[in-house]
Amino acid sequence: MSASAKNLGAYRITGAGRLTPARTARFTFDGKSYTAMEGDTVASALLAHGVHLVGRSFKYHRPRGILSAGPEEPNALLDVSRDAARRQPNVRATVQEVFDGAKISSQNRWPSLSFDVGAVNNLFSPFFAAGFYYKTFMWPKEAWTKVYEPFIRRAAGLGVAPTEEDPDRYANRFAHCDLLIAGAGVAGLTAALSAAFTGVEVILVDEQPEVGGALHFDTSTTIDGQNGYDWAQDTAAKLRAMPNVRVLTRTTAFGYYNHGFLGLAERVSDHLDRPGRDTPRERLWQVRAKRVILATGSIERHMVFANNDRPGIMLASAARTFLNHHGVAVGRNVGVYTAHDSAYEAAFDLKRAGVHIAAIVDSRERPGEAVLEEARALGIKVLTGHSVADTAGRLRIRSMTVARNGNFDIRKIAVDALIVSAGWTPSVHLFSQSRGKLRWDEANRRFLPDVYAQDCVSIGACNGTDDLAEAIDEAITAGGGRIAVRGESRFAWTGGMIGSAEGAGPDTTVKAFVDFQHDVTAKDIRLAVREGMHSIEHIKRFTTNGMASDQGKLSNMHGLAIAAEMLDRPIPKVGLTTFRAPYTSVTYGTLVSHSRGKLFDPARKTPMHELEAAEGAEFEDVGNWKRAWYFPRRGEDMASAVNRECRTVRDVAGVFDASTLGKIEVVGPDAAQFLNLLYTNAWDTLQPGKCRYGIMTREDGFIYDDGVVGRLAEDRFHVTTTTGGAPRVLHHMEDYLQTEFPHLKVWLTSTTEQWAVIAVQGPRAREIIQPFVVGVDISNETFPHMSVAECTVMGVPARLFRMSFTGELGFEVNVPADYGPAVWKAIWELAKGMGGCLYGTESMHVLRAEKGYIIVGQDTDGTVTPDDAGLGWAVSKKKTDFVGIRGLKRPDLVRDGRKQLVGLRTNRPSDVLEEGAQIVADPNQPKPMTMLGHVTSAYWSENCGRSIAMALVAGGRERIGQTLYIPMRDRTIAVEVTDTVFFDKEGGRIHG
Repeated sequence: MSASAKNLGAYRITGAGRLTPARTARFTFDGKSYTAMEGDTVASALLAHGVHLVGRSFKYHRPRGILSAGPEEPNALLDVSRDAARRQPNVRATVQEVFDGAKISSQNRWPSLSFDVGAVNNLFSPFFAAGFYYKTFMWPKEAWTKVYEPFIRRAAGLGVAPTEEDPDRYANRFAHCDLLIAGAGVAGLTAALSAAFTGVEVILVDEQPEVGGALHFDTSTTIDGQNGYDWAQDTAAKLRAMPNVRVLTRTTAFGYYNHGFLGLAERVSDHLDRPGRDTPRERLWQVRAKRVILATGSIERHMVFANNDRPGIMLASAARTFLNHHGVAVGRNVGVYTAHDSAYEAAFDLKRAGVHIAAIVDSRERPGEAVLEEARALGIKVLTGHSVADTAGRLRIRSMTVARNGNFDIRKIAVDALIVSAGWTPSVHLFSQSRGKLRWDEANRRFLPDVYAQDCVSIGACNGTDDLAEAIDEAITAGGGRIAVRGESRFAWTGGMIGSAEGAGPDTTVKAFVDFQHDVTAKDIRLAVREGMHSIEHIKRFTTNGMASDQGKLSNMHGLAIAAEMLDRPIPKVGLTTFRAPYTSVTYGTLVSHSRGKLFDPARKTPMHELEAAEGAEFEDVGNWKRAWYFPRRGEDMASAVNRECRTVRDVAGVFDASTLGKIEVVGPDAAQFLNLLYTNAWDTLQPGKCRYGIMTREDGFIYDDGVVGRLAEDRFHVTTTTGGAPRVLHHMEDYLQTEFPHLKVWLTSTTEQWAVIAVQGPRAREIIQPFVVGVDISNETFPHMSVAECTVMGVPARLFRMSFTGELGFEVNVPADYGPAVWKAIWELAKGMGGCLYGTESMHVLRAEKGYIIVGQDTDGTVTPDDAGLGWAVSKKKTDFVGIRGLKRPDLVRDGRKQLVGLRTNRPSDVLEEGAQIVADPNQPKPMTMLGHVTSAYWSENCGRSIAMALVAGGRERIGQTLYIPMRDRTIAVEVTDTVFFDKEGGRIHG
């Protein structure tokens, strides 16, 4: 080996792999410098230098090495950084590609990786058995907050979260396609090629930097006369050249949701030495696909035996990947422990590369004849019917102890690496996320896709199709095209096992690890069953098996089999854990994308926001909206400002920014019929030019939203909603229009942002707007309360509503948003000259409460019917159908004693109640007291000269005149139950 080759690592095999030594990268691991080839993963680069120890386990702090070569890796989770601000913990070394200048550190150890004080936990492991956390930290009670919880929180997790602001950019894209294919192995590529020739839009995604899937390690496969990997690259090049195909590598399909919606995470620049300033680090793809093909392959399982977690023990397919793709040998004297033929091929490849194979230990008596013959031809010792009973070595495996199954014929064999395989588990994660149902394949001891919930199909290894030719045919059929692809594999694999191997059975107490990251052993699974956990979901939570960042990709089937054995039940009867998104970890940056800082929760501002700010407004957050809260003058606090505003509105007039109200245009010949079905009251009787207050209920009969609806023409309605309800009401309408009433000719358009709304309320409101309105007579006789007209205001097209949320003469001027500031400014100047005021949301709340007007979400809580709120008059007695009509007839919704909205007057006028305060009939009753209801709205009313409140009280209307009590921390407040109207009970002021 040349000096330059040595710099690339002593375990780098000259002539092996697909990387070129001409392109290298320097990186550090725990402060020590190494050289890698471009295309190396961190795992392959470290293995090239003989580094197997990369981390410590979570609970016992046992030394851990690289186990796999893919996203299922549970051990090699590292901290990767470019600089102080660009650091990410828990990065899988088997996925992260080396880039020049990378600073990589191990985690979960102190003071160093080779000497970790936390390893003392391994000595005390009998005290940390599965479920110990459910039985400890229980006493003394006072120690929980001061000792136990702080300690547990410090111990939680493997890495250290960055504290610096993330300077990287992230991107987000939406895409639609006819066909999305997840997985670009033989099956996925064949399906993509087949589909592409039919002309459909195809997106092909694969998590690896290059396409090929298992062809990265499998050198015995040929397709169309080519080496399998070369065929894969050529096929990908053909697909990329086609205008209807998009190939995305380094892209993980992490979530499969309803209606063909998939989430993809693309690693755009994590592998680059110096990404461009405008290059995103990662990109989130949100794809809506008409059809999905799942070609996600299968995942190799490890063998469960004593001390199977030492550094140097890894999956056979991983060793094969590191050799055949990266050109790295995992050791010089390698042992093999298997129950499946695939591990033999790994041994063959290593042997041909010059690596000594100490022995192949096969737990089966009869492996496949073809692999046995090849082993003999290569001079490899094969021990059939044997098991690895134990291993030795502190920071790396030194030897394996081999025993004949069923007896004590034990021998120790020196090794510096041990590769293992218990067979392959179909990767059904995305299929399960799509809500598909699995079936149990007893012959091969695996779960396979069965009942599909969406328009998708599984092909290849993830569908249990093991034969290459059959998988290719399956893929061509799934793609829908007519192409010819011929593939051959040298060996047909047989075998496989799940559960613990010989020497790690129920009669042993050895540490045979099932879940490496969470230190879950076979005996932990058995303990959970003895403790009474008979459901696999309970066993999972008791032991934390499958709850680590790898989500049980390696451990689930083993844990399930061990539990089934203990329970003496068939595996399907024990159940299967739920596969949840994401399939692999996704960074917060990818999911959040641009939604950071000011864009994390964008503030919505009305067109008049800056003018209101100039007038001294204080603002409050109402959802995303910034709304003027109150307008203090010099020397005023909030209470003084609100009192002044409320008096002025009642005495003169006030100007209010109502632009945030939701506005929906409902248009079409069936618009009135549609609203009849969505609201409790009637709309076909409403004449153009008139408005009506409407209540919207859910199917269960409870109030969902309310608002005033104006009819502009026979086929056009201007619907207003609550500020917070605008998006959900539009969604509610669209949902029913598309699913329940698709026959109606109606179109819905959100116009919330299109209209600036200036409400002028008070005795002089007509005088204030009169000079600006052209095209409509707004006299009381011609334009009475609850009228609407299209006109011009200051020459601007407008919609003028005569409506009121204060109980005063009121108008709401709707003008296009761009003209809102100019119109508002003119109206305010005239109002100010008359002695009027600007008022904000706090005064609006007080004024509406004085009149007993409800606010949905404050005076309702999702269990209030229109009658409960005193709005039974708004429910049509003539309509035969509307959303909620059947719900309103349920016995519980019409029974006596329901909570009803009433008013409350405190015995002491100065007492202002707390919203949410509970109400009782007898303050001296023993605890727990019987609660009759709670206060929903409470204010000081300057116009009434006292406090006022509204409340939901059981049998409220029957209690009018009674005295009830509100227990507070320092006193009990007596209140009289009243109706909800506190000001202008006759209601004459609203008619001007």
